[in-house]
Amino acid sequence: MTSLIPSIFGGLRNNNSDPMSLSLSLDVWDPFGGETSAMANTRIDWKETPEAHIFKADLPGIKKEEVKVEVEEGRVLQISGERSKEKEEKNDKWHRVERSSGKFMRRFRLPENAKVDEVKASIENGVLTVRVPKTKLKKPEIRSIEISG
Repeated sequence: MTSLIPSIFGGLRNNNSDPMSLSLSLDVWDPFGGETSAMANTRIDWKETPEAHIFKADLPGIKKEEVKVEVEEGRVLQISGERSKEKEEKNDKWHRVERSSGKFMRRFRLPENAKVDEVKASIENGVLTVRVPKTKLKKPEIRSIEISG
């Protein structure tokens, strides 16, 4: 009989495999063109304000040393990390395993207005916040053209 275990990263996984492992795909989500493939299970919110793009990820129990925030060529923001597996003692008896461990990675293609050299990240109370400032849009220059004739 197969039973399913809910994952804190979303979805269900089969407990017949290693219940302490988590493998996520390396999808790039590009809302500004390109292909959108299946999303990885790590939940991340992305909102845009007039000043910045703000990403928030719930990463309970993960230390800042276990998380990486990088910007790759082509304006791809990559958030990755690894939740350590709980140490098992010889006499431990597990009754339930619902918390996931293992590696996670999410990638987002940033729009043209992102200042990728000014990205800031912080983690507080298990929530990672990544702030990507935006360039100010130039107002179109209007030139009057003299009409001859």
